[in-house]
Amino acid sequence: MSSTAIPAIRGQYTIADPADGDRTGENPESREHERPDGEPAAVSLEVLDGFELDWLTRLHATDGRRDIRCLPARTRVLKRAIDVAGASVLLIVTLPVLLAAVVAIKLTSPGSAFFLQTRVGLNERRRLTRVNIPGHIQMCRRRRANFGRPFTIYKLRTMHTDTTKAGPSTAVDGDSRVTSVGRLLRKMRIDELPQLVNVLRGEMSLVGPRPECIEYMENLSKQIPNYLQRLGLKPGLTGIAQIENGYANDLCSYQRKVAFDLLYLQHCCIMNDLKILLRTVKVVLTGFGAL
Repeated sequence: MSSTAIPAIRGQYTIADPADGDRTGENPESREHERPDGEPAAVSLEVLDGFELDWLTRLHATDGRRDIRCLPARTRVLKRAIDVAGASVLLIVTLPVLLAAVVAIKLTSPGSAFFLQTRVGLNERRRLTRVNIPGHIQMCRRRRANFGRPFTIYKLRTMHTDTTKAGPSTAVDGDSRVTSVGRLLRKMRIDELPQLVNVLRGEMSLVGPRPECIEYMENLSKQIPNYLQRLGLKPGLTGIAQIENGYANDLCSYQRKVAFDLLYLQHCCIMNDLKILLRTVKVVLTGFGAL
C-alpha cells in the first residue's frame, strides 16, 4: 500500500488502493448493476426501507434533476442567502464554545487544535475546464474529470496527531485514535463548527451531501452505482443522510448515504432545508450517529 492508500471500507467488499492500478477491490458482482452502455443503474430506494421519511416534502416532476443547475433560480439564491446569514449567526453564537474547545484540545493533547483535509466539492463540469487534484494524491487521469472541485475542509482535531499522519481512515465505534476531549466534541458535533467558514467561502452549504475524502472517491465510485451523482449539489454541513443514517463506515451505510443524497437532490427546496436544520438540532442534542 502506498502512503496515500485508502483504508478498506468495513463491509462485505474490500476497497483496494487506487494507486496500484488494479481493480482487485471491485465488487465482482458490480457489473450486474451497470446498464448496457456502461452507466451504473440508479440507486434503489429499497435500501431506505424502514426509515420514516413522511416529514420530507415531496416535490413533483423533479425526477430529471441532475445537479444544482436544475434547481429553480429562486431556490439557489435563497439557499445561498440562508447559508451566509445562518453561518454568520452560528459563528457568532458558537464562538465561545469554539474557543473553549480549542483550549481543551491544546491542554489535553499535543499538536494543532484544527484539522485540515482535502475533500471533494461541487462538480461543475460544464463550467470548469480543469480540476486541480493535490499533487500528493495519486489517481487515474480519466477519473479526475468525474470528481468535483477539491477544497480544504476545516474541523477541530479530535484524534491524536500521530494517528492522522498515515492518511484518512474510517472511524469505528470506540476508536482508540479519538482523544477523550475529541469523543465529546464528535458526539455534540462541535468539531464540525469550523466548517461554517467553508460555508461562508461558498465551498459548502448548510444543507447538502457530506463532502467525501478525495482519497476514497475512486473506489467508492466503482462500488456504488451513481455515487458521483451526489456531487451535483454543493456539499453540506448537514443533510438527510446525516440525520437519518449517521456516520457511514461500511458499504451498506455508504449505499444508504448515496440514496439519501440523491433523494435530497430530487426534492431539494427551502422548506426541506429548514426541516433538516431543525432535525439536526435533535441529532446534536442526542449524539445520534457519532463515532
